Amino acid sequence: MSDEANPFESLQEQIDDAAAFLDVPADVVSRLKSPERVLEMTLSVEMDDGTIEGFRGFRSQFNGDRGPYKGGIRYHPNVSRDEVKALSGWMVYKCAVVDIPYGGGKGGIVIDPRDYSESELERVTRAFATELRPFIGPDKDIPAPDVNTGQREMNWIKDTYEKLENTTAPGVITGKSLDNGGSEGRVEATGRSVMLAAREAFDYLGKEIEGATVAIQGYGNAGSVAAKLLEDLGARVVAVSDSSGAVFDPEGLDTRAVKQFKRETGSVTGYDDAEEEFSNDDLLTMDVDLLVPAALENAIDAELADQVTADVIVEAANGPVTPDADDILTEKEVTLVPDILANAGGVTVSYFEWVQNRQRFAWTEERVNDELERVIVDAFDQLVDAYEDKDLPNLRTAAYVVAIRRVADAFGGAGTWP
Repeated sequence: MSDEANPFESLQEQIDDAAAFLDVPADVVSRLKSPERVLEMTLSVEMDDGTIEGFRGFRSQFNGDRGPYKGGIRYHPNVSRDEVKALSGWMVYKCAVVDIPYGGGKGGIVIDPRDYSESELERVTRAFATELRPFIGPDKDIPAPDVNTGQREMNWIKDTYEKLENTTAPGVITGKSLDNGGSEGRVEATGRSVMLAAREAFDYLGKEIEGATVAIQGYGNAGSVAAKLLEDLGARVVAVSDSSGAVFDPEGLDTRAVKQFKRETGSVTGYDDAEEEFSNDDLLTMDVDLLVPAALENAIDAELADQVTADVIVEAANGPVTPDADDILTEKEVTLVPDILANAGGVTVSYFEWVQNRQRFAWTEERVNDELERVIVDAFDQLVDAYEDKDLPNLRTAAYVVAIRRVADAFGGAGTWP
């Protein structure tokens, strides 16, 4: 993994690569490469022992041409200004490629949540929500969960916002618990879209997903859900990993049992029914039919891409492949389904949650899953059409061609003011 690749520079390079195949004016392309605003803050929060600790927080609002800003909030020690800028930009094009009416945002706090009690995390979250309050809202900017955040944190943010605004506004945030206005199907949405993208890619390539060997790097929510859904399609998940390392069984792992083991122990390593354990880099270079990077950005750099032997890669994480690695994988004729389509299930079902909140009407899980499948399948077909019609180098470029055209058309149609 590369520690030096700047995710924001990677995003800008991906936009430039796709813009070369479009007739969008250079000044518009330049506008689409940088955030409209970035909020940076220091949160002063009282700890359980009475001391005051400071935390750096960020919220990037990248582009709102197609609708309110939309994007997750992550809690991680490596959160940085450039990271949230990049992630908010990816959200713009993710929403555009699946054609839902949102712009892109992203936020985060520099924190390792494992080092703090639940009451401390609640105070940190509420302090963050207080600072975000003037900038978010159901028609402004709608946050959601991301790395190390979930329903609990979203409930706290919703409650803080509603208390300060003296209103009820369930649509201010998505990824909430069902009792707080969340949606059926939201927890599994990202992993489900990864499965759907993989299924469509194999069908497009004339390959069978049943019996295909799969390796998944990252066994959090997206990775573990994708694993079990791929297993349900008949694929053989032979290796999975988390930050502790990877476990392997050539006959296929019981994906649900591994998830339960991780839930009980905190890691996948040590799982009794695994035949072997090795490193994350070894997993990424395994000879499998399908590789799913589902951890953090920059997992596969140029050096590692030289060693990748998978036939198909479906990106569950945001930005797991650097631009230099992309070029190498294209030369090696590896089919890669990009993150802005493959993991778009999360934001798509977040959109469904927001719609339900605005209507004050709840959908069934079956309806949510059916609508998600329609969105992902339609988006994949449109991506393939662009790839073939314009003779593009890879599916990532095709995804950005589709997405940039939609954002540029929205900007052009609205005009410039003032």
